[in-house]
Order: sequence, then structure tokens, then C-alpha cells
Amino acid sequence: MAARAIMFQGTGSDVGKSLIVAGLARALTLRGLKVAPFKPQNMSNNAAVTADGGEIGRAQALQARAARRPMTVHMNPVLLKPQSEVGSQVVVQGRVIGNAKASAYQAMKPQLMTAVLDSFHRLAADADIVLVEGAGSASEINLRTGDIANMGFAQAAQIPVVLIGDIDRGGVIASLVGTKAVLSPDDAAQIAGFLVNKFRGDPALFATGMNEIATRTGWASLGLIPHFRGASRLPAEDALGLPPQADQQSRRPKVVVLAYPRISNFDEFDPLRLEAGIGLQFLRPGTPIPGDAALVILPGSKATIADLAALRETGWDIDLTAHLRRGGRVLGICGGYQMLGRTINDPAGHEGAPGSVAGLGLLDVETTLTDDKALREVDGTLTNEDVPFRGYEMHIGRTDGPAARSPFLVFSDGRRDGAVTAGGQVAGCYVHGLFTDDRLRAQWLRRLNATASGLSYESDVERTLDALAAHLERHVDVTGILALAREPAPRAATAP
Repeated sequence: MAARAIMFQGTGSDVGKSLIVAGLARALTLRGLKVAPFKPQNMSNNAAVTADGGEIGRAQALQARAARRPMTVHMNPVLLKPQSEVGSQVVVQGRVIGNAKASAYQAMKPQLMTAVLDSFHRLAADADIVLVEGAGSASEINLRTGDIANMGFAQAAQIPVVLIGDIDRGGVIASLVGTKAVLSPDDAAQIAGFLVNKFRGDPALFATGMNEIATRTGWASLGLIPHFRGASRLPAEDALGLPPQADQQSRRPKVVVLAYPRISNFDEFDPLRLEAGIGLQFLRPGTPIPGDAALVILPGSKATIADLAALRETGWDIDLTAHLRRGGRVLGICGGYQMLGRTINDPAGHEGAPGSVAGLGLLDVETTLTDDKALREVDGTLTNEDVPFRGYEMHIGRTDGPAARSPFLVFSDGRRDGAVTAGGQVAGCYVHGLFTDDRLRAQWLRRLNATASGLSYESDVERTLDALAAHLERHVDVTGILALAREPAPRAATAP
């Protein structure tokens, strides 16, 4: 029996598409179906390493987990990783093909549809149902020509669309009805139903609103979804999901993450946020590092040299010197590790004009940005400590120097990574995801004189996904969505 497919688009960004697809993936998996999540095009600097050696957006990684399937590059065939206000790195089927400004990328999209459809049909060949997530807003008719992310894909694959609106931000009736008004008749006809997300209060008060939307659009009303309280326990897709500031008056040890403009993979600090024994704070540029911070983390960056400049511009380099003088700890991860060294060399111009810049000089190492990109899962132990870890590498560049002779980590294959100063006050490494490992996280909490809560992070994510699935089963016509899903157009018929 051929797979069916259905697409979920939004009236705008951050309406909850990713979370709804994840919840439906778990709900349908629990019903016994083989589910495949798919997003034709994603824009995010939060990425995951796949089983087939590439990278996809974190949202699709969570959806794959919800569907209890191994991650594959085909779940997100086009990933855009912003490096500046107008340009992004372009990743196709898990591999970097180059950089493109927004205008140049628009010209690339028709050619990228070939890879998108290829990946879609690969997934459909091994699934009962494919849940497709759109990107941004379905009503961006100015970008409709050559579109691969929303209606362009729905038309190419000939699959129905469910449109999601966010009532929490207001104007949901206008946004749903207005979307139909601006779409072409052919595109509007692809939409079969709608969902209203993030409702707070008495659902009876919006019954008339749901009826008005259905009457004015002709689309099936598939559910009014109350706000899901557990949403904050799941990884966010992009920097819009950075958590609010921690309680500044708390006496718990304070962990500060520097949220420079191109921060990447910040979801790896979620386990710290969920620990009751510490206060996690993400600092935006312009906010000084607090004097009572116990640990300052320099996270990954999609543009290390540019973010290093932003760090200096906001005065964090001076704050770090004062922090260390007070006895505080500093940890750099990936791009943050590169910033801690003496020099960052970019001879090929990966991040702009070829050249070199001075690092912070807190570790006696030097980085050279290279053409090859490390993408792999790793495990091992902390150097000289019997504390195991699991994580992943996702970086370009090689870092070496005298401080690297005292590595921070030792991999199970014998390789060494990172550097640490005598006494351990400053450390850095390339491995992401360290704090998702309960054993290593507990060790760091002890170093900060904080009490570990006993949180099992991976189990917590699983429980939250199950709770999300149950939430959607209660408030969404899941059976109706299944009835709307249909077999896509054959592969040969969809070639552009």
C-alpha cells in the first residue's frame, strides 16, 4: 500500500508547526503507523547530525525521534544556516554546497526542487504516512515563484494542506481567512483544513470564531489546541525560542550563555535550564556578564569571526577577564572554543575576506578554518576523570597548540579534543550536546557547588513527547487528518 502524505503550513512563523508535527508523529506512531517527518526547506542554525552522515534542522531531529525513526538527511533536504543578515550557508541533502545571499538563493530554488522531491519520495517509499512541515508563512505570495517550502511543494507533490494559525498573538481569524484571500485559487484549493493553536481560556468562547473561519474559507475545522505547557521542555528550532532570563535574585549558582547574533545549537543547554539547582541565563549583546556568574559558556556560532567581533563590541571580553579574576569558570564549545584561542585563521575566506583575527587569548591554541566539515556522533570520557560523555561534532576548522596537549576530552577511538588550563578554570572543545549526558552534567553541577536534581534528560523528552501526543489526541481530529491525507503524485510526474 502506497504512503499517504499531508502538509502543515502556517499563517506565519512560530505558530507551532514543528511542535504539532512532532506531536502528530508520536500520536500516529502510537497508533501503529510508520511515520516519516519531512520539511522541504528549513532555516535554522540549530542542526543535528544524521545517521547517514549529514545534517538536518533540529526540529526534524525531534520529529524523527517522535516517530521513533533514525534521522536521515532526506527529512530536511534543504537547510539554510544564516551567516549574515542577507546570506546563508546552503546545505542540500546533508552536504554544504556553498553560500548564497537571499536574492541569489531565490534563483537557485527551482533547481533545488529536484533534490526536495527526490528526498520526499525516498521517505514515502518506507512509510505509511509522511507529515510535511512548511516554512514561515503560506501567504508570502511575493516568494511564490519557484517556491519549494510551502504551496510550491504542495502543488508539485499534489498533497493536501492543513493551515495552522496562532491565537496567542491575536488576529487569528483575519490571518486564516486573509491567507485564503491572498492565495491564488489553485493554491487555496490545496488547503483542506485548519487548526488554531496556543489557545488559553474557555474553548466555548471561541466556538463562534472556529465556525466563522470554516464558513468563510470552506476548510474543515480540525481542532482548537490549548497551549501545551510542556512545550518549553522540548528543543526549540531557532533563536526565537531562546528561553526568558532566569530569576536574577536567585541564590542558585548562575550559568550564563553568551547569545551572540549567530549563536548555533543553543538547544544543547536545555538540560541545564531544566536543572533546579542552577539558574541558566542567555545574555543578549548589550547586557553585561553578571558579577556573580559561576560559569560563562561561549556557545557555537555560525560565523565565529563575526560573533567574536560582536562579543568585543558589547564589552564581553572585558567582562570575561573580570569574571576569571573573581575565580569564575569559562567553557567554550565549537565556535566558542575557537574564540578562546590566540588566533583564528581563515585563509580561504570561509567567513568573509581571507585573513586572521586575534582571539581572546584565554587558551594557548590557534584555529585554522578548513574546507572539510566534521559531522559525527562521538563518545568518550573527560580527560583524567572517569566521567563518560556522548555528543556530536559539527564544525569546520582545526585547533591546535600547547594547551591542546592537555585535552578536555578523550574519545573512545583514542582521539583527543579540546584544551583545558591547569586547574580547569578555562576549557574548550568541539563537542556539542555534552550536557544532555546526565553523568557529565552531574559532574559539572558538582564543580559549581550546585545540587543535581537527578533529571534523566532523555527520559524527560520521551515523556514530554508522549504527553504532547495525548494533548493532540484530545484536542485535534487526528482521525480526520488521516482521512484528508492522500497518496502523492508519482515521482515521474513531479519532476520539474
